[in-house]
Amino acid sequence: MVKSKVEQDIIDALEARAAEHGIDIIDVEVVGATKAPCVRVRLDKLEGDPINLDEVTAQTAWVSETVEALDPISSAYTLEVSSPGMKRPLRRPSDFARFVGEDVELTTTAMEGRRSYKGAIAAATDACVTIQPEGEDAVTIAFDDVKKCTLKPVFDFKGVKEGN
Repeated sequence: MVKSKVEQDIIDALEARAAEHGIDIIDVEVVGATKAPCVRVRLDKLEGDPINLDEVTAQTAWVSETVEALDPISSAYTLEVSSPGMKRPLRRPSDFARFVGEDVELTTTAMEGRRSYKGAIAAATDACVTIQPEGEDAVTIAFDDVKKCTLKPVFDFKGVKEGN
């Protein structure tokens, strides 16, 4: 996955402490204006049910300490700590392997005219992911060429009663 140096430095610092807290660092993004960016940290529990709001709140202190000690951005910034949400980002080869069969939205760096793909993860290795877009041939993309990939949420309203 393509990450900026600042994002990768934050990921490395957080991952060094995450296991002692039973936490998995899902993703880190630095977004927004250069003068006052937002550092988004998405985390989940290593095991068990997905993380809830109270657990995110409980983890925010050590995440904030770690990022502040690193001092990755010279100007003021906002730290946003959250769960991965329904559009969970996939960052590591193990994330892709875990979600084989799930629908994703994947953006690449410049690749032969096409940058985005929507489809199911057909396979994942340590080096690449194979996406099966609906009605198209499967395409294999090296992780070094993946800019961003998120799970595509599925909303199933079957069984929901109409009316009140």
